[in-house]
Amino acid sequence: MIHDKTIDFIKSLYPNKNPIILHEPVFFGNEKKYMNDCIDSTFVSYVGKYVTQFEEMTSKYTGSKYAVAVVNGTAALQIALQIAGVKPDDEVITQSLTFVATVNAISHCGAKPVFIDVDKDTMGMSPEKLAYWLSKNTNYDKINKRTINQSTNQSISAIVPMHTFGFPCRINEIVEVANKYNIPVIEDSAESLGSLYKGKHTGTFGLAGVLSYNGNKTITTGGGGMIFTDDEEFAKKAKHITTTAKVPHKWEYIHDEVGYNYRMTNVTAAIGVAQMENLNEIIENKRQTAEKYRGFFQSYQSFNHSTIEFISEQAGSSSNYWLNCIQLENRKERDYFLEETNSNGVITRPIWRLMNKLDMYKDCQTGNLDNSDWLEDRIVNIPSGYRKQ
Repeated sequence: MIHDKTIDFIKSLYPNKNPIILHEPVFFGNEKKYMNDCIDSTFVSYVGKYVTQFEEMTSKYTGSKYAVAVVNGTAALQIALQIAGVKPDDEVITQSLTFVATVNAISHCGAKPVFIDVDKDTMGMSPEKLAYWLSKNTNYDKINKRTINQSTNQSISAIVPMHTFGFPCRINEIVEVANKYNIPVIEDSAESLGSLYKGKHTGTFGLAGVLSYNGNKTITTGGGGMIFTDDEEFAKKAKHITTTAKVPHKWEYIHDEVGYNYRMTNVTAAIGVAQMENLNEIIENKRQTAEKYRGFFQSYQSFNHSTIEFISEQAGSSSNYWLNCIQLENRKERDYFLEETNSNGVITRPIWRLMNKLDMYKDCQTGNLDNSDWLEDRIVNIPSGYRKQ
């Protein structure tokens, strides 16, 4: 096998695992204790101390003023977009190189995505490509203070960059571009809990950020999401409409708008609190794994003239290395690597198919996507979970 040394090295990182999956959850803290406490208290739905505690811990950790816990990351992004002003038939700019949930959340608002290219080194939205597309394709309506797509005459009401696999994109530059066009930025930081850009946590540069706690994330609650922001009214609105828009009252059931039953449950949040208590250790462990990978692939390149490149964080960034990535020479080499590893007990996956190539989004407007196409042919995720020392 061409990649036998790589397979053996990965197996040495995760001994006694067969198969070695991409990212499995770890529970070595107070998860069971806090869940039992929920059951004993009978507060198992969205009213309970752990929901509040999880939000407070997340707010403190990210450096945001407010956090609102919801059922999953997709719901978090949908609600954040709606509060930001996205309405049916509006357009939302995002990247084509992303997980489908990003674009689905836009669709759930009744809006339509516009796809912008990414930078090769961050795999996140390119501020240069964003600025170019906006300058060539939009007009600014000074009276209504909105940016209009020239070809569709629709309002562009939000920009959603994504911090791909936990690697921060050039978010400060993206926000600068967005501000020139009076377009709010909602950061899809679902994969980047614990990642920093220029010393600030991802998700805190725009109007709001969102997190996901799916079973394969850095920490998990089984399913769950979070909206976080510095805007008090934004946070109040998020909590209100994710709790069926119920007006507070001792006994009356009064709802003042169409809301959603999206609030995170106390049981789910109890797991989240326990996971947050060990987050720093988990991220440090994952960063150590990334260093081992980096050293291996550097030495492998030197002695075997390999074309495999390990993807590292960029200057000014600190990645949680949620999913480690390697870059192959081309699609043929990528597919050969995927076949060898997966056939030998090491689960690896290609990067997502570009959103504009999916049937439901193939008619959406795009900018030049050369970098996204290039990355789609070459990027592979390799096992990245917590390693027992």
